[in-house]
Amino acid sequence: MKIGILQVGQVAPEVLAGLQQGLAKDFPDTTATVIKEPLPIPQNAFDKKRNQYNSTLILNEVRVYAAKNPDFHRVLAVVDVDIFTSGLNYVFGEAYTPGNAALISLWRLKPAFYKNKPDIALYLLRVLKEATHELGHTLGVKHCMRSLCVMHFSNSIFETDKKQSLLCDECYLKSAIAITNVG
Repeated sequence: MKIGILQVGQVAPEVLAGLQQGLAKDFPDTTATVIKEPLPIPQNAFDKKRNQYNSTLILNEVRVYAAKNPDFHRVLAVVDVDIFTSGLNYVFGEAYTPGNAALISLWRLKPAFYKNKPDIALYLLRVLKEATHELGHTLGVKHCMRSLCVMHFSNSIFETDKKQSLLCDECYLKSAIAITNVG
């Protein structure tokens, strides 16, 4: 499976490079490529009352991009703004389940957001966990009941930190089957 990593707006290059390396390890028979041209943040996604961006509106733009770029089986968009979806105060990411487009936000993954000291290793691990989680959804893998599986739903950063960056055996098998069927 070929994953395109698409920055929406400005994203730190080390984050993109970390994702490129990590995703190829997390999913079987997968390559990840950083797409050079960023996608602009859709201004219609900004909600002035909430001072956040609507993730579903951004994800729709990513899906359109993915449809126009058949070189990639999946497109993972990375944005560095605070995002929400209907009914939730915030989300770390969103994806079409199954589908070819996923989105993660870096905003609430940074230790500084929680008034903690910068920790680049922790930050990049959180980013990889959320990316793996959302790409798992694109493969049709649903939320897992196992609290250590990366596909477990994270209601807070504490739950994100608790889970591993890998799929459990059952979720790995589901994703491997889906990847085999992608080609």
